[in-house]
Amino acid sequence: MEIFTGFATVLDSPALLCWIVLAALVGTVVGAIPGLTASAAIAMILPLTFAMEPLAALAFLYVIGKSGRYGGSIAAILFNTPGTAASAATQIDGYPLARKGLAGKAMKVATISSVIGDYIGDLLLILFVGWIAWVALRLGPPELFGVYFAAFVVIGSVIGASPARGIASAALGVLLATVGFDPITGTPRFTFGSYDLTGGFNLVPLMIGMFVIGEVMSQAVRPDAPPKVQQGEAARNRLTWDEYRPCLPHVVRSSVIGAFIGMLPGLGSAIAAFVAYGEGKRRANNTDEWGQGALQGVAAPEAANNAVSGPSMAPLLTLGIPGSTIGAILVGVFLVHGIQIGPTLFLTNGDLVYALFASGLIGIAAYGLIGYFGAASLGRIIARVETRLLYPIVLLLAIGASYAARGNMFDVWVAIGAGVVGYAMRRTGLNPAAFVIAFVLTGGAEQALRQSLLLSDNGTLIFLERPVAAGFLILAVGILVHRVRRTRKARREVTT
Repeated sequence: MEIFTGFATVLDSPALLCWIVLAALVGTVVGAIPGLTASAAIAMILPLTFAMEPLAALAFLYVIGKSGRYGGSIAAILFNTPGTAASAATQIDGYPLARKGLAGKAMKVATISSVIGDYIGDLLLILFVGWIAWVALRLGPPELFGVYFAAFVVIGSVIGASPARGIASAALGVLLATVGFDPITGTPRFTFGSYDLTGGFNLVPLMIGMFVIGEVMSQAVRPDAPPKVQQGEAARNRLTWDEYRPCLPHVVRSSVIGAFIGMLPGLGSAIAAFVAYGEGKRRANNTDEWGQGALQGVAAPEAANNAVSGPSMAPLLTLGIPGSTIGAILVGVFLVHGIQIGPTLFLTNGDLVYALFASGLIGIAAYGLIGYFGAASLGRIIARVETRLLYPIVLLLAIGASYAARGNMFDVWVAIGAGVVGYAMRRTGLNPAAFVIAFVLTGGAEQALRQSLLLSDNGTLIFLERPVAAGFLILAVGILVHRVRRTRKARREVTT
């Protein structure tokens, strides 16, 4: 199988192994810092990877994304402050365990569950991604546009406080993506006579502004209360097999839930974690203990959270559609290194893809060892760092990374402007993740739309004449209607 060739490629390169281990450490640390996310770390580090070999750059950022998802559990358990959105579900039972002096045991459960979930997700990706790519190769421009349209609707309607705000976030991303030259006619659009805008907005400073500067601004207006680390006696924090065994059914079920949700663009690990937590509590024999400090309540969301990581790469690699913000950032790495993502990727760079999968599997083991033996010590170190010193440093690094991408001051202003917009979006209930994913998708969607119209003698009716394209359009409308109805029902229940 190709995956064994991928392992051979990785193991033959000591430098690549070092990058993988470093990525596991960086992602765990960043995820464990309250207020910072793996997306923010990857956005800042992205310009530094442009000089690296393609596989090393992709593996480094990919593993940071994996370990960052896990690292959020450390902050959730120790500080009652989730390091990532997905870790908010872990916080429900993790922090009560910490208050009982069982923080070490909770973090061990989170680590083992994260590793198992991540491995299950990656194995499902490896088994089925080739088949997905085979199907994708048989899609024409109308079918591809149907897929893109469904992705836009799913992202817009699911991500965010409400369907209207989610779609507004995605629409703003589409609007900014159209700035620059028209891909078909070559005429400038929305440039307002500015030379800097003729090439459109660069993805790197835009993401740095949205995820890093915007987040720093959000943290700056919050009270600076240093977190208190919840520890306990070492003897009480040893995890035995008898204690973990009841967690296993929840871990396996939650991993499957996370893997399925990961394949759907835009849903993400936060939704997977909460769905898995709810399903786990519904099936549990000790329902009354959930929310009060149940180990299964830590295991279920952590398995689902990390199981999203691998399958979320499937739409990116086979269709060029990022299933998460981290996937959207990886698009930039592929493009910088001249690698065209999409159905033909497995024909032109199959060895690189499976070496990337192998890197991910090794990275899971690396962050698992780091977390199992070092999570408690890492938490104590983070608690000593004052946020009033940390965030100014992060802000300076973000500005430097924005300039380093192309050596252009215009990109710095783009990053600062995107930061202000990102902060405003957070304050108004709009969603920066939906904005960035829509920004990345727009180029491919526009190309598929324009090609479809050139092929058609009946204009937009071509999308209804092709069964697969029509099916995706109907699916998109159905998802939107379902989401709107659920939102209205939830509002009525709150008012009554």
